Amino acid sequence: MKQNYYLIIGFLMAAILALITFAGPHLPFIDKDLGGERILFPSSGEIKVAPFPPSDEFVLGSDREGRDMLSLLVVGAKDTFLLIFLIVILRYAIALPLGLLGAKDKGFFAWLVRGWSQLFSSLPVVITVALILCLPPLLFHESRFFIAIAVIALVDVGRVAFIIQKQAHELSNKPFVEAGVTIGNNPVKMLYHYYFPNLLPEVIVNFFSEAARVAMLIGQLAVLSVFISQGFVQTGYGSFSVENLSHDWATLIKDARADFVTAIWIPFYPMLAIVVSALTFNILGEGFRKHFNRHMPS
Repeated sequence: MKQNYYLIIGFLMAAILALITFAGPHLPFIDKDLGGERILFPSSGEIKVAPFPPSDEFVLGSDREGRDMLSLLVVGAKDTFLLIFLIVILRYAIALPLGLLGAKDKGFFAWLVRGWSQLFSSLPVVITVALILCLPPLLFHESRFFIAIAVIALVDVGRVAFIIQKQAHELSNKPFVEAGVTIGNNPVKMLYHYYFPNLLPEVIVNFFSEAARVAMLIGQLAVLSVFISQGFVQTGYGSFSVENLSHDWATLIKDARADFVTAIWIPFYPMLAIVVSALTFNILGEGFRKHFNRHMPS
């Protein structure tokens, strides 16, 4: 039987990311407290000011606070993946029932799904989310973390629900599903015995595709200085700046436009981590697609 290399590579990459996320912070060369010094005095008598370039002491360099970039990436992995999966799980928790309720492609729920999908399709998701999260009442709301997760999930719920609705509508016209209705199965039995088993493979495949989309979206929002959890941080006497309050990778991209000129390693490595994560999710999704297609009856 032909090997499913997408699934093998996807699982391998996911295992490496999981190892970094859960075991990485406990490695001896990782500073899980994320301490740093802005000024260093080497033995030669010279003065070095953060950010420090990659060296024996800082393998991937440091950020502007003098914190080790490798430690920041390893410690921030858990927050980053938690954020991604919370958004995707919430999105599917809403989209799945909406799509199934609109399976007949007529009535209120079908209209709601189509309208929701079309409403946010005219603008890029990143622009829509940024506009909403920058509304004054939401900027420093005490529950901004949960509000931001809900906003990011809801903006794209219509698109995901529309995909599920189309799949469920096509499934409802299959002879074996019509036979299930004919013999008198109630809606609960129809969902359990006919819809869920046949929709689950596509839901799993699309789940990982959505995780990749969300990972890239978080990075795009960070470039625009829009964070999931943020607050005012004093940067000097009488001056403040908006800072991300979590340790996710988006924190390191906030000054990407300036850092690309003066300290390119600061935005490069978190951007690379986000791209690798998105690539992992996409490869896993494609691997599952090939796996399910291979086991589907012809």
